[in-house]
Amino acid sequence: MRKIGILGLVGVLALVLAGCGGGDGHRTVVIQSVSDQPADGDIGFTAPATFLISQANATGNVQYGISGATEFRAFLDFPLDGSNGGGVVPLSAVIVSADIEVFVDNVSFSSSVPTLLDLVPFSIGGLISADFNSAPLLTRTPFDIRTLDINNFVRIDVTSLMVEAQRLGLRDLQLRFLLDFPAVAGLVMLDDGVLGRAPILTVEFR
Repeated sequence: MRKIGILGLVGVLALVLAGCGGGDGHRTVVIQSVSDQPADGDIGFTAPATFLISQANATGNVQYGISGATEFRAFLDFPLDGSNGGGVVPLSAVIVSADIEVFVDNVSFSSSVPTLLDLVPFSIGGLISADFNSAPLLTRTPFDIRTLDINNFVRIDVTSLMVEAQRLGLRDLQLRFLLDFPAVAGLVMLDDGVLGRAPILTVEFR
């Protein structure tokens, strides 16, 4: 379950929480932001040079992993400036924690899919083939998505990626999901269309 609840139109959560430890008077703010569906999507690559780009506002989902001879990588864009009606993370903010929650529609070809999550820049105007293998700004520790996660929300800690995005002054947290090699199988489909199942970012900062 989502730890703060499913938002109708998302908006600012605007919870102000008492700071913990030491009684130093610091307070933290928690905001939420859904992913920007028109910017979200996935790219399939089939050797030697065939790319298939799909945008989430057309398909209602994003996928990553390997299916047959094609590798897919999924891209999610979370605005940090409130442009999607969500909360704002000021560039001066100090990040305490951050996570995303995604709804797993399906896991195929493997009971557990080892996953990498990259911080990557890409255009909100639409994915291009070069985004498939662009150099990541940072990659978090690998984790698994399992068949047991199908039809459930999965929470993924992205604190390290959010801290780096903040350090670089990025106005969007842009993420790329991909299979962690040397895994040779596994395909994950994430919901990016059904109301209440959109990927959502939660950030706590002070």
